[in-house]
Amino acid sequence: MHTFGWSRREWLATLAAAAWPAWSAHSAFAADDTAANPERDPLLITEHPGIAKCRDMGLEVLQPTRAQLLKGLELHRRSLVFDAYGFAPRAAWDHDRMLAALEAHSSDVELNDLQEEMSMTRAALDAAERAEFATAFHCAGVTAIFQNAGEEGQDPLRLMKRLARFTFLADRLRGTLQRATLPEDIVAAHQAGQHCLYLTGNGVPLPSTWISVEEELSYIRLFYQLGIRMMHVTYNRRNLLGDGCAEKANGGLSDLGRAAIAEMNRVGVIVDVAHSGWQTSLEAAQVSTKPMVASHTVCAGLRNHIRAKPDEVIRAICDTGGLIGICWIPNFLGGGGDIAALLDHIDYAVKKFGAEHVAIGTDVAHTSQHAAAATKGLPPRGRQRTRYEALWPEGALGGQWPRSASLGWTNWPLVTVGLVQRGYSDDDIQKILGGNMLRVCREVLTDHPVS
Repeated sequence: MHTFGWSRREWLATLAAAAWPAWSAHSAFAADDTAANPERDPLLITEHPGIAKCRDMGLEVLQPTRAQLLKGLELHRRSLVFDAYGFAPRAAWDHDRMLAALEAHSSDVELNDLQEEMSMTRAALDAAERAEFATAFHCAGVTAIFQNAGEEGQDPLRLMKRLARFTFLADRLRGTLQRATLPEDIVAAHQAGQHCLYLTGNGVPLPSTWISVEEELSYIRLFYQLGIRMMHVTYNRRNLLGDGCAEKANGGLSDLGRAAIAEMNRVGVIVDVAHSGWQTSLEAAQVSTKPMVASHTVCAGLRNHIRAKPDEVIRAICDTGGLIGICWIPNFLGGGGDIAALLDHIDYAVKKFGAEHVAIGTDVAHTSQHAAAATKGLPPRGRQRTRYEALWPEGALGGQWPRSASLGWTNWPLVTVGLVQRGYSDDDIQKILGGNMLRVCREVLTDHPVS
């Protein structure tokens, strides 16, 4: 295989030949301008330091031939790309607002809430962040993100915050971004060259009134009506539905957990066990009557990590008609912790379970290039307590991964190039990029009730 090192000039020349169009009518550059002046298209050769670093590292790892690069980029350009679990590009904070909050001695809860709100919504309010948002989406060539729209937990008010923020973001960025509520909205966005968010909550909402099982689970339907289309059964810790992936006991589903899955199946919400323990995941698959997923995970057959799933669990999920989404977290992937390791996990899952049961759920986000400047000069906050849901055993996160930049969220086109390198058919690549996730969305919503 060809193994020369890609220079910036070669990268520009090859991508210019690919005639890559603008992904959105509201991208920073129009398609005709891109064709006339390819050096101005941020997808082709960007001055954005973070995106350029990721592109260069991804090419260094993959070392594609020119033919592989051109084929992969052309295929990515025409594919519906659906991130099975991820985050819209994150904006920089407003420095003055953050400083004022710190000087007012705001609590940790208030400060965390402010940081989250600014990172999630400032693209709707600030011109520079709006341009950053459009550029990142443009470079990634992503149609839809199954957007994390609920903070980890079961409290309905806690889950409501991110749902409100991303509803606001989509409402303010009409013409560039929409909030999809049906699978056909995603197809329409792709056909229009636009982007959309399909919303997932990080927990099953439970009001904790304990009047009856039916009353306790009634918020599943309410959040469905608000646009949530997928829910985590558990996060890392044990909850009233089952054990999370970090619990040593590895207990399975509770009786309430089984009832919750039945209600999610009835209403039309996808069951997600990405953060659930292995036994919880297995039992969820055994009782679900609709396709279910582990939206952002890895294969334990390659990397024995708490966030991985063993073959037995993956098989049970696939037997529901569902899928696993391979995530982009270096320490979960193992190997080189890079784009090649990601492709290794995709290969493993496809060979074991079939291309129709594999997707990509990045679990990573693009961060604004203005983020460092926005935090400069802010006083340190000091040590904070660990969030209850964030149960991560020692060694589960972090690590030294020199080529992790190859897994930057904007490198989606290079994943397609990598799949071309590994000999996948166009049809299978398009299933993995988005077709499989779209299929599951359609099947779970089939004949869903209106009340």
